[in-house]
Amino acid sequence: MGRRKIVAMDTQKIKERTISGVSVLMLRNFLIQPISSFGFIFLSVFLKKWELGVFWAVSEVVGFLGYFSDIGLAAAVIQKKEELRKEELQAVFTVQQLLVTVTVAIAFLLTPVLEKRFDFQNGRFLYWSLLFGFFTSSLKTLPSVLLERKMRFEKIALVDLAEQVIYTGLAVFLAWRGFGINSWMWAVLGRSLIGVVLMYILSPWPVGINFHLGTIRHLFRFGIPFQLNSFLAMLKDRLINIFLWGILGSEGVGILGWAKRLAQIPLRFIMDQVIRVTFPAYSRLQTNREKLRLAVERSILSINLLIFPVLAGMGFLMPKVVVVFPKYHKWAVGIVPFWFYLGNSAFAAVTTPLVNAFNSIGKVKISLQLMIMWTVLTWILTPLLAKKFGPQGAAFALFLVSSTSIGVWILAKKELGISLRRILLVPFISVLIMLLALFLAENFFPLSLPGILGLVLVGAGVYGGAMFLFAKDDIRWLFDSLLLWVKGLRK
Repeated sequence: MGRRKIVAMDTQKIKERTISGVSVLMLRNFLIQPISSFGFIFLSVFLKKWELGVFWAVSEVVGFLGYFSDIGLAAAVIQKKEELRKEELQAVFTVQQLLVTVTVAIAFLLTPVLEKRFDFQNGRFLYWSLLFGFFTSSLKTLPSVLLERKMRFEKIALVDLAEQVIYTGLAVFLAWRGFGINSWMWAVLGRSLIGVVLMYILSPWPVGINFHLGTIRHLFRFGIPFQLNSFLAMLKDRLINIFLWGILGSEGVGILGWAKRLAQIPLRFIMDQVIRVTFPAYSRLQTNREKLRLAVERSILSINLLIFPVLAGMGFLMPKVVVVFPKYHKWAVGIVPFWFYLGNSAFAAVTTPLVNAFNSIGKVKISLQLMIMWTVLTWILTPLLAKKFGPQGAAFALFLVSSTSIGVWILAKKELGISLRRILLVPFISVLIMLLALFLAENFFPLSLPGILGLVLVGAGVYGGAMFLFAKDDIRWLFDSLLLWVKGLRK
């Protein structure tokens, strides 16, 4: 046989596919995020704090299991330069499904142990439904990553949108009808079934079993270090939440879950879509470091320009929201954790794209070392402060860990030549001006829904003016990019 064909795209095609991909995913999120966010707000009204806590904690248990089901093969499939063969795909599928089946079986057998150890509060059937959803999700992995590899994000967006509509609609309706924690169970089952069926319709592939692991040995070289990095991220972000469940109980975890979920809405809405598109795009630019540097700076600047003012505005307005809406009074206890999680999101908006850039060019050892540091700090600080100060202490510990991300920024400047001044200074100064204007303006607006909406308009206007004053070129570039996104949607 001759040499394997190298899958290559020229820079212009990568740019077009990236812009088109971002446009599709952003459009998807303009539809999904309002559904998801308002759905969560309604659920936090209809459900008790402990019910939200049980769902949050049980979801973390199942999410923890997910890291044993892939060993990094999905990322390796995306990152691989050569064209993929049918045997490789089938071998990846075989290994993954074996891992998933074993993991689900063990998790099912551990049900009595978990019920005895944690504050489960009738969460057994929810746990089992999430295990089923975990299994069906694994069936979607290969068709999904094949679409990502081709940068065909419009099909992925369609599946995501259908899943979110089914999930949120069922959950909110059943919670309103008094189903309590079981609302999530039926919602998870509905989402799981619709997702796997749609994915295989939109991305068929030659499904089969192949036990010749030698055909994917080269994928393991990238996949295992990548997955080890993800495993450490799981220890830091998911397993610690399960551990906190044992310390704080369902209600305490519910408070943290509410604060974290709301504080991460801007990340899920904006950053996740850029990350999802730029990983394959960065991988194809890895041989041209100057273009890679410019691409990373542009993506982080775009994220910061959009996310920083939203985070700051949410932090300013949330204390007023819990007062204005009586059924939201119960979440006043979560305001301080919410502020700390907003800080975490601000650090993540800069750090996550940088780590993503390291991974995309094969430097997974750098992100692995960083993740080891963050994991150790998380497990030292979080249990200690949670036991002493409750949910507020846990959130503060996680904020302290996030603040060490400044080291990543310095490392990115050294390794990739990233300009920290370019990606941080203008958004930061503009946000400070916006917050000053809000503190002055709040004396002129009543504590009511119209008053909150008035402050939102003031904040948006002042921030927009500051951006126009300090970053005309960046605003013009964002506007031009938006036009390209619209063109990408028409293709």
